Amino acid sequence: MGDYDEDTAFLGQSGLYHWTTFFLLNTVFVSTGFNGLYIVFVGSAPKHHCLIPDVNLTEEWRNAIIPSTIVEGEDVQSQCSRYKLDVVRNLSAEGYVPGRDFNLTNLEQEGCLDGWIYSKDIYQSTIVTEWDLVCDNQWKVPFASSTLFVGYLLGSLISGQLSDRFGRKKVVFISLAAQCLSVFLQSFSYSWKMFCIMFLFVGASQISIYISAFVLGTELLSKTMRVLFTTLGAFLFYCIGYMTLPWIAYGIREWRTLLAVLSATSVVYIPLWWFISESPRWLITQGRVGEAEVIVRDAARKNKVAAPAVIFKESELETRSPSRTYSMLDILKSRNIRHITLMCLLLWMAINVGYFGLSLNTSNLSGNPFMNCFLSATTEVPAYVVSTWLLKKCPRRALLSLFLVIGGGVLLLIQFIPDTLQYVALTLEMIGKFGFTMAFSIVYIYTAEIYPTVLRNIGMGMCSSAARIGSITAPYVIYLGTYNKVLPYILMGSLTIASSVVNYFLPETLHKDLPETVEQMQECQGLCRGPKRNKYVENGNLPIQHEAKPDIQTLTL
Repeated sequence: MGDYDEDTAFLGQSGLYHWTTFFLLNTVFVSTGFNGLYIVFVGSAPKHHCLIPDVNLTEEWRNAIIPSTIVEGEDVQSQCSRYKLDVVRNLSAEGYVPGRDFNLTNLEQEGCLDGWIYSKDIYQSTIVTEWDLVCDNQWKVPFASSTLFVGYLLGSLISGQLSDRFGRKKVVFISLAAQCLSVFLQSFSYSWKMFCIMFLFVGASQISIYISAFVLGTELLSKTMRVLFTTLGAFLFYCIGYMTLPWIAYGIREWRTLLAVLSATSVVYIPLWWFISESPRWLITQGRVGEAEVIVRDAARKNKVAAPAVIFKESELETRSPSRTYSMLDILKSRNIRHITLMCLLLWMAINVGYFGLSLNTSNLSGNPFMNCFLSATTEVPAYVVSTWLLKKCPRRALLSLFLVIGGGVLLLIQFIPDTLQYVALTLEMIGKFGFTMAFSIVYIYTAEIYPTVLRNIGMGMCSSAARIGSITAPYVIYLGTYNKVLPYILMGSLTIASSVVNYFLPETLHKDLPETVEQMQECQGLCRGPKRNKYVENGNLPIQHEAKPDIQTLTL
């Protein structure tokens, strides 16, 4: 294919068409912020204790039947056990007074055989209160969270193929409809199993929206606006949805109603079908040049510029087949690429464990869970803005290591903060979230700059799969907090610090040409470095080293 950007250069770098497309596509990402983390509220566990049936007990025994223990200096009622009801009933009938006539520590205990009573101070109902996902069934909450990320993994594997086959625009809107329907049906779940199955479809449709809309934007927008869209726009509008979620949840404390309302928000995207066009680039690859020209001419009309009589010349529409097809096996063949790939996989996995771990943990923090979630989302906005600016000037390796150390370091410090300084612990957690968000935005560009063009899609795909594995693991990392509240912080902090050390062995890419072939790919540093390779590109008999700054626009295509 000829150079599409040159053929459509008459449209200019910005205009009514570009700005309209920019904002309309970005609004789609708001829905992914709505529906990505509602499990924080839907899966929250309110305070609870064993239900005491309506039996003949004195008021003293009814108040004393729930055992209490001292946890971190506070007297806390047991959530999963009670004193044996038959024994307590007999003692009550005989006139004994607990604590005075009878030592409670000698009484036998039993589980919550009659169910639980849940506090309604914060939530009217959640899936935890609906299906008693506490005590022995507590593991079902992180499992439900993981099904969303399994859906992410499945959706990321198939969405690209679907958009290549049926078109970017169709997949975006079909995925929006699928997300709307999945969340709506999930609100009618009659069991935990049905909730998890529908959550799988929510995850698959949501990541499909994100990927397809991201690709559509990069193909529709000009070079200048493409950079803004891919490095800032999509992330910021996702944050808008993420920041709005806790206020919707604050107003709707019943989980079924909350999901129904969130699903209904997708209806506002229906009119966008008539305002967002299909990708002319994709249409040309399908041989539908006439349709592509209609879209480009409409864009010219909106931008108030004159279009040439012939936009796409037939001589430029010839398809060039690559001389060789690469696969994952090519990554295994080279010792250098193997080492780099293993380090990148660890980086992506560690960053996703930390990012989603902190995002899912907001309901477990001290204080108001709605405000905590809002603050967690708000910290992402400056992170994306700052990372976009720093990437233009700073070395990737040092930058990534710095924010990995910041993210992991503050998590390790949290365990030393006394309970009386809750706001200090919350501040450290928000700083950690800022560090992970910075690392997340940096590692994407950094990884794309390391891999050569012939292996870039394969390498990024493998790293994306590792990221999904990390996000699937994140709910279980948070679940460790039920045994010891500092365990998640120690694990996430240690893993992040370790990944910052691994990052030191990756090559620096600032002011380097994007490698096109495997031979042009830089070597890893330090102990994993093999025999020195020629890093110069031969031009006749003269070796010429390329020092041009990489074009970030190329990374997004």
